[in-house]
Amino acid sequence: MKYLTPRRCAVTALLAATALLYCWNLSISGYGNEFYAAAAQAGGLSWKAWLFGSLDPGNVITVDKPPTALWVTGLFVRVFGLSSWSILLPQALMGVGTVGLVYLTTRRLLGSLENRIATGGALLAGAVCALTPAAVLIFRFNNPDALLVLLMTAAAYCTVRACQAASWRWLMACGALLGFAFLTKMLQGLLVLPGFGLAYLLFAQTSWLRRARDLALGVVAVVVSAGWYVLLTVLWPASSRPYIGGSKDGTFMDLVLGYNGLARIFGSSGGDSGFGGGKGMPGGMGATGTGFGGSPSLARLFSNEFGNEISWLLPTALLVLVIGLVLVVRRRLERDLALGLTVFGTWLVITGLTFSFMSGIVHPYYTVALVPAIAVLVGGGAAVAWSRRSTVPGTLALVSLVLAAGGWGIVRAWRAGYAWPVLGIVAGVLMVAAIGALVVTRRGAGRAVAAALVLALLSGGVATVAFSVSTAGTAHSGGVPTAVKTAKSGDMFGGGGPGAGREGKAPSGGGTKVELPAGVELPEGVSADEALEPGNRPGDEKSNTELIALLKSTTTQWAAAVNGAQSQGSLQLNSGRPVIAIGGFSGSDPAPTLAQFQQWVKDGKISYYVSSGGFRPGGGKSEIQSWVEKNFTATKVGSSTVYKLVG
Repeated sequence: MKYLTPRRCAVTALLAATALLYCWNLSISGYGNEFYAAAAQAGGLSWKAWLFGSLDPGNVITVDKPPTALWVTGLFVRVFGLSSWSILLPQALMGVGTVGLVYLTTRRLLGSLENRIATGGALLAGAVCALTPAAVLIFRFNNPDALLVLLMTAAAYCTVRACQAASWRWLMACGALLGFAFLTKMLQGLLVLPGFGLAYLLFAQTSWLRRARDLALGVVAVVVSAGWYVLLTVLWPASSRPYIGGSKDGTFMDLVLGYNGLARIFGSSGGDSGFGGGKGMPGGMGATGTGFGGSPSLARLFSNEFGNEISWLLPTALLVLVIGLVLVVRRRLERDLALGLTVFGTWLVITGLTFSFMSGIVHPYYTVALVPAIAVLVGGGAAVAWSRRSTVPGTLALVSLVLAAGGWGIVRAWRAGYAWPVLGIVAGVLMVAAIGALVVTRRGAGRAVAAALVLALLSGGVATVAFSVSTAGTAHSGGVPTAVKTAKSGDMFGGGGPGAGREGKAPSGGGTKVELPAGVELPEGVSADEALEPGNRPGDEKSNTELIALLKSTTTQWAAAVNGAQSQGSLQLNSGRPVIAIGGFSGSDPAPTLAQFQQWVKDGKISYYVSSGGFRPGGGKSEIQSWVEKNFTATKVGSSTVYKLVG
C-alpha cells in the first residue's frame, strides 16, 4: 500500500482518463486514413512492404512518407489481424505515452517548487496535452503525426535529463529519438533540434569543451538513427525494392528535399506530384496550399480550422513565455524553470512560426506538434504563478493567465459557432468568479483557496475541454481530418477550405456545391459534375459490393490496378486482396511504368483494371489507362467500369 501515494493515484487517474478519451468508441472512424491503413495491411502481409512502407504487398510503390509510423501499425496488424482497432489503437497508446512524458518532464522542471504545487502543475500540463483538440483528433487517427509527437516529447524529456546531469548518454538518446522522428515525418521532426541544442549549451553544468563534445555526439546519434534507413534505400537495388512514393526519381533524398520536405516550407515541389507543387489543385490553391491553410501570416494559427484545433490555450502559453523571459532578464527564475522555458519556448516559437509562414501545403492537424510545448508552458507557468500568488506580481500573473485562457476560449467558441451562446455564458461567469476568488484569497488558505483554484481551472479549460470531447465523438476519415464540425465550418477541411469565408463560414445560398477531390485536374470540356458521377469519384468503389466480391475471388498476384492511392486503399482494405496504386498517392509518380505494367499483364499477374472514370490525381488519363482502354473490353461491375486483364 505504500506505493499508492496520492501523487501516483492522481497520475494513474490522469492516464486512465486519457486512455478512456482516446479509446472510447474508437472504431467510429473505421480504418481512418485508408491510405495509411492499406499500407499497414500490406506490412502485415509482407516484411518487405513493412520495411519500406509499401501500399500493397507486391511492393510496387511506397507511401509518400518515411515508414516509421507504419512499422508500428503494421506490427499490430500482423499480430492482431486487420481491424479498425489494430489500425487506430497504436495512436491512442502513443497519446497516453505522450501525456505521461509531458507529466514527467514538467514535474522534473518544477522540482524547485513545493511538492504539491509541482505535482499539480505537472498534472495540469498532462491534462492540457490530453485535452487539446488537435491531440484528441490525431491520437484517435492513423496519420504519422501521433508517433512524431511522441518521439519529440520523449526527446524533450531526454534533453531535460541531459541538461540536469550534463550527460552525453541522455543527449545521445535525444538524438536517436529525433533521428526516428525524421524517419516519421522528415524535416518536421528536426524543428525542435536547435532549441534542444541551445538548452544544453546554456544549462549543462560542465565545461564548454565538454558541452561541445556532447552536442557533437548527439548530432552523430541523429545522423546514425536517421541515416541507416536512407543508406538502406540507396544500397538496396532499385529493381528489387518499391518505388519511393512522392519522389521524382525513386530516391529517398529527393522526397526529403522536394515534395515532402523543403517544398512544404517554400511552396514548390520541384516535381510533378499532384499535391506537391500545385499541379491540378482545385479552387486556385496552387503551390502555396492556401486552400488548406489560408495565407501565410501570424494569424494563421488563430483562425479557421487551425484555431479550432490548437489555439484555445496558445495565447496563455505565449503569455507564460513572455512573463518567463522577463523573469529571466531580471534573474528571478530558477535554473530548471529557465531550462524548461528554453526547451519548450523554442519548440513553440520555431515550430509555430514555421507553420504560420510556410508556403507549401499545410494542414491544420500538423499543429498537434505544438501541443506538448503549449501543455508544459501552461502547466509550468500556472504552477509558478500559483506558488507566488501571495505577491502582487504573482496574483497579476494568475489573473492574466485566467483571462488569456478563458477570454480566448470564449472568443474561439463564438468565432467557430460552437455551442454558442451557452458555452460563452458559462465560461464568462466562471472566469469572472475565478478572478474574484483569486484576488480575494491570494493570502488565504483552506477551502477558499481550493475553490479559487477549481474556478480558475474550470474557467480556463471549459471551452477547450468541451470542444475536445465533441471531437472525440466525431467520426474522422480521409487524408485531412478536422475537429468536430461547427455551425461556421465550411464544407471542406473544417472551414479552412476553398471558398470558405471569414472563420470558414460556408458560402450562403442553397443547393450543393460540387467539389472535386484534392489534386484532380479535368480534361478540357469535362465538367466537375461529370467527373463526380457514380463510379467516377475516387473512393466510391468501397461501397460497390459486386466489385469487392469480384476482387475477393481472384488468385493472381494483384487482384486489380487502379489510378492513385485514394481508390486503391478502399479496394484493398475491403477485398483483402493486393491492389496496385498506379502513380501512388499523387497519381503522378512514374510507378509502375507502362512497360512494367504490360509485362505483368502478359505474365497474368493482374486480374482487373478498375477505371477511375478517365480522371486521376495529377490530371488526365495515364499511359496505362489509355493502353488498357485500347486493348481490353470495358464491362460494368456495379457502378464501376472494369477491364478484365487475364484470360
